[in-house]
Amino acid sequence: MRGWTGRALRIDLTRRKHMVQELDPHVLVDFIGGRGLAAWILWTELPPGTDPLGPHNKLVIAAGPLTGIQGGPNSGKVVVAAKSPLTGGYGDGNIGTWLAVNMRKAGYDVIVVEGRASRPTYLYIENGEVHFMDADHLWGLNTWSTEDRLLRTHGRDVGGIYIGPAGERQVKFATVVSLKGRSGGRPGIGAVMGSKMLKAIVVRGTGRLPIDAEEAARASSDAVREGRTSKAYDFWMRQGTTMTVEWAQEASVLPAYNFNEAQFDGYERIGGNMVEKYETDLKSCPICFMPCGHWIPAVSGTVETDYENIAMLGSNLGIDDLAKVGELNRIADVAGMDTISLGSALAVAMEATESGLLRDLGIRVEWGDFNAASQLALDIAYRHGPGSLFAEGSAYAAKVLGREDMAMHVKGLDVSAYDSRAAPAMALAFATSPIGAHHKDAWVISQEVRTDRFSYSPEKAEWVIAQQRVRGGWFEAFVSCRFPWVELGVSLDHYVRLIRAVTGVDYTRDRLDLVADRIYALIRAFWIRELGGWTRSLDMPPPKWFKRPLTRGPLAGAKLDLDKYNGLLDHYYRLRGWDNNGVPRRSTLKALGLGYVADQIEKYVDVYD
Repeated sequence: MRGWTGRALRIDLTRRKHMVQELDPHVLVDFIGGRGLAAWILWTELPPGTDPLGPHNKLVIAAGPLTGIQGGPNSGKVVVAAKSPLTGGYGDGNIGTWLAVNMRKAGYDVIVVEGRASRPTYLYIENGEVHFMDADHLWGLNTWSTEDRLLRTHGRDVGGIYIGPAGERQVKFATVVSLKGRSGGRPGIGAVMGSKMLKAIVVRGTGRLPIDAEEAARASSDAVREGRTSKAYDFWMRQGTTMTVEWAQEASVLPAYNFNEAQFDGYERIGGNMVEKYETDLKSCPICFMPCGHWIPAVSGTVETDYENIAMLGSNLGIDDLAKVGELNRIADVAGMDTISLGSALAVAMEATESGLLRDLGIRVEWGDFNAASQLALDIAYRHGPGSLFAEGSAYAAKVLGREDMAMHVKGLDVSAYDSRAAPAMALAFATSPIGAHHKDAWVISQEVRTDRFSYSPEKAEWVIAQQRVRGGWFEAFVSCRFPWVELGVSLDHYVRLIRAVTGVDYTRDRLDLVADRIYALIRAFWIRELGGWTRSLDMPPPKWFKRPLTRGPLAGAKLDLDKYNGLLDHYYRLRGWDNNGVPRRSTLKALGLGYVADQIEKYVDVYD
């Protein structure tokens, strides 16, 4: 078949064996790739109740039919997925890496790793050959040093993903890292690699992609041309997502002091204008025409940064020095930790210090205290002393400290950098994201700020689902970057044309939306099975947004209304065909071709017709 290689590489670390499996063409058409294929594999193959850090969990690295297409647009990405050690549910993330391109050229749509090595190991894959390599000399190294050594060993034409000390020590929000600035798998995918004693995966592929290169090139070039001629292109190239700091301050959505406020006095000293002034380099993922990796000076070197990193490690901690924010960013990247969850954990420590809850642990981390924050960040990465508590995640730490309301999370995953007290649609987007609170699936907050941001109108649920279908469905399955569409206004018609040209399948917008709905329903079923049930409380934003109003800025007094939010959530469920508890109805699952899923989840919940 066209577009897909149709092959999965399966690796058993325990037995040090591998095999190549032919993928079912119907599964590929129905789930496309990336997140869709990963969710299907985890649902189909994981025994219910699998220990996320045990040998039976599976690390899934899934490409899509658009991955690796020369000319893009922005197609050098892959999805990494597993059962999450942070949340206990489905976990994934995408990452820009040359591994994505190389694995497709090596002939694989997906790599599935299971088992546990008896000693530190890395995988070197060259086309059809798989080598189980000793990693004793790499164990203990940070992600950047690991990458340097493996590129020296195997050449700079390979692609790889790596873990650092945080992954080795199974910090619950450890990520995989590539290209020294790309980090993926917020829900602890790096910890899953660490639990398997797997330090890295390095791939060289020299084959050709199974596509009509000429037609794909025409479709790609049209999309890139539209992006490059966008009025937003020049400013994007200068500041990327860091421009959002100034916008978020003006809109009163910039997290400050652990989301206790939504404006920060020092925002100008850490915002996009400051990044533009001091930037040292600009880098991108592979096959990208709009690089977003803005490198800035940090205390001990340079680092790649973006809006979420700056907000969560800057304003949310009360730190207004860009170099110091960059240093916390650098600690996270080098150690292999999620910057968002690290920022959230540090913010909980600061709020706990303010409340006198850390005296017994012998630590004190006050708002704006960079030295204490950087030391705690290192202690988290290496699980030293009190760092071990926060290495379990902010939700766990806050619970142990007796103040669960301090943790800004949904389903165990920390909210990314948008205060949503006066943005009910964005609160709904966070609450219903399929991996826990994350912005990538539906970033509706700009639309909400432009319109009636205090409204709980049913159409806001429609906005969220529409964006979830495209951002979390199409792009995560393709696998391709959403930024050309989101930031430059590149028409989605180009992507429909491209996926049809690449696969030969008669995909339309409606059919792609159906694929997205299928993926979201299957992921919801995975959560239900792994948690042993479901209640609508799992689709609620952090309690702080309901209970603690803003006290500063033009939106002082703003907070979410619980009854009105519940009405909005009800409408979301109705539109998705889920019941009042958020469980997909049997009729919905059947319509999506997932009737077999209903039979399995009815062991844990009532499944209504």
